[in-house]
Amino acid sequence: MTTTTCTTSTRIRSLPVLLATEDDAEEMGLLAPDDRLTCHVHGRWIHQCVASPAHVSPVTRHRWCRGCRTELSVAVDELSLAVSMTCPRCGHGGSAATTRLTVACRSSLAAERDARRAA
Repeated sequence: MTTTTCTTSTRIRSLPVLLATEDDAEEMGLLAPDDRLTCHVHGRWIHQCVASPAHVSPVTRHRWCRGCRTELSVAVDELSLAVSMTCPRCGHGGSAATTRLTVACRSSLAAERDARRAA
C-alpha cells in the first residue's frame, strides 16, 4: 500500500473538508490511518481526541507501553504545538506507532491553526 500524508501547505482546508478528503484517501489506499490529521471516529482534529481510550492499542502499540502494559499519558499544548505521550509508570513507552501518532497530532495542530487563520 502506498502511504502519503495530506498536507495543508498547498491548500488550507477546513475540518469537514479535510475529514472527507482523508476518508476518501484512506479508502483508496493513498493514506495510512496513522498519517491522518483528522479522526474518523470522533469527527475532530486528531490532536483534540488522541487522549481518548479509542486511540489506545496494545496490539499496534499506539499510546501503549509494552513493558508496563499501561496506557500512555498525553499532553497537547495548543499554543506551542507541543505533543508528548509518555508512560505514567516508567516515563518511556515510545514506539514507532506512537511516534507516528505524535507527528500526526503536531501536524493536526498546525493545520487547525492555519484553517482558523484563513477563516
